[in-house]
Parts: sequence; C-alpha cells; structure tokens
Amino acid sequence: MKRVFNCKIATGIIISLLAASLMLVTGCGDSGQKKDVAETGNKKNDVLKVPLLSDGTRPDILILAEELDYFAEENIKLEHVGAIPPAQFVSSVVSGKVDVGAGQISRTIAAIAAGAPIKAVVGQTETTKDIPFLVFATLENSGITSAKDLVGKKIGVPVLGNASEYAPYVIMKNSGIENPKDKIQFVTMTEPLLEQALRQGDVDVIGVYANPKFLLERGGLRILFTDYDVFGTIGGATPIYFSQKFINENPDVVRRFVKVVRKTNNWANAHEQEAIDITVKRTNVDRKLLRTGHFVPDGVIKEETVTVWLDILKGYGKIPGDITLEKIYTNEFNK
Repeated sequence: MKRVFNCKIATGIIISLLAASLMLVTGCGDSGQKKDVAETGNKKNDVLKVPLLSDGTRPDILILAEELDYFAEENIKLEHVGAIPPAQFVSSVVSGKVDVGAGQISRTIAAIAAGAPIKAVVGQTETTKDIPFLVFATLENSGITSAKDLVGKKIGVPVLGNASEYAPYVIMKNSGIENPKDKIQFVTMTEPLLEQALRQGDVDVIGVYANPKFLLERGGLRILFTDYDVFGTIGGATPIYFSQKFINENPDVVRRFVKVVRKTNNWANAHEQEAIDITVKRTNVDRKLLRTGHFVPDGVIKEETVTVWLDILKGYGKIPGDITLEKIYTNEFNK
C-alpha cells in the first residue's frame, strides 16, 4: 500500500466554492430533518430523499439495495429526486433537498473544512488494481509514456478538486518533478466530450471515470496510468454522508441505512454481473459503458483512506490544521 506525502495540491477554488454554496443554503430548506414516514399497509417506512450516487459507469449501490428489497427489510423507503450534479451534493444535503450524499473523500474533507456540517458514515466504492476508479489515457501513438512526459501538456478532466486533478500532481512529484502544478494545464469539460477532445488534439491526456476496457476496445487509445498506480487502494474512497443534524435527529435511521449499504456492498462484490443487469434495467444506461465497481467490504470506512488526504491537504495549507479524523467520518453506525 502506497502512502503519499508532500504533494502539491490546489483546492482553494473548490473550498471557496463550497463555502459560497453553504452560505446560499443557510436558513433554506427543512430546518429540521426528522424523517417523513410513509405507510405501506400496516408498516411504517422512514422515507429518505436520495439522488443518483453513481457516475453512470458503475452500479448505484442504493438502486441495487432497493431492487434486492434490503431497504424494505429495514423499513426504509427511498424517494428518488433524480440526478443532481455531484458538485451540488453537499449543499443539497445541508439544505435538506436530499438526505443522502456521496463523493470522493478529498471533496468531502474540503467541504467539511469549508464549514459543511456533514459526516461520512459508510464506505461505498474503492479502487483496486483490476477495477480502478479513475483512468488516465492518451492516444495510442502519443509520445507520452511516463509521468515526466506530462510536463507542458494539457490534461482534460471532468472536474477539478478531486483525484482527477491530484493524481497527475502526485505521480509527477513521485517521478522527481518539482512543482508539477505549474507544469501542466487542466482543461475541464463534461466526461462525454473528453474522448473526442483527445482524439482531435485539443488535449494531450484525459482523466475519466470510465471502463478502461471500453476505452481500449474503441481503438486508438492507450492507458497511461490509473488512480491505483498513484495511490494504491487508499485513493479512491467515495463514502456516503448525511448532515450532522440528520444524524443527531435520526440515529436509528442512519444505523439501518448503513446496515443496508454494508449488506449491499458485499452482495455487489459477489454478484458483479447481476449488479450490472439491475443497473441497466433501472437506468437504461448503455451496458457497454458499465463496469463492475468494487465496493468497500462491510462498508467500513478505513482510516488510511481519510488520513492520506488529510495529510496532503494540511501539508499544503489547503485546510485548517485542526480538521481531525473525527470531524470527517464515523463507523459508529456500522456495528
């Protein structure tokens, strides 16, 4: 397992944006987040408002749990609010527009540092060698073959402030390149446009949350590196979080929710093809765009997946030094 130190990270923009979003939602939405209750026959269900958590390239753990009746077993009913841009998850959870949010742990930490009263309670996806979370690709005939070749290049990514920005910095730093942030240029665009931009020469490398096999099967592309190559298994954590207010007012709901996710994670890892089948049925996404996701066994948030990002962000002054592990996550409901 790799540890990452002294990486040049740029999160000031995202933290500022998060802070602005939080100011906008302060005083808005449901000031009390006691859960609605829906009756089905003689059974009362706690209703949770949820967005789609998947990025569209892997199964959504909440949809799987719903199809498997795991939520019904715990008297929880989901109210789907539709797709919400991941950048709006935090403000939507804080305002009460939705009850559940998720995101890469780096963004979760940045949000909490910016003042968001949220806490991660259960693990979702993580990176493995065979199933990376993030893939960086270039043209098959490109002269870019190593991290050192990224100097002076344009890298297309869907968003800044998470692993798609940090991974190039880290792998370049590990290759002996000082101040990598000043030596590459990022271009942001929606993920569907990234491959086209690469093929027509607008960018030199792309970072995508896509099926690496699918990229290679399309021809003309080559995988340069993945987030697993940079961070090992500790860089791709995407925990699920609630607002602290919701947790305080509904601890039993959170506990039952975590129990469902824990059970679904283990099922999805053992039934990869069935997980894809359910996702295709529910979302109508193109099957060939999907890949099997790897989910955190038992949903336990691992300390090292949080610590690595705390070290990076603190080391470069991007978050206050008093942000502790206890502010970011808890496994107390996973028992």
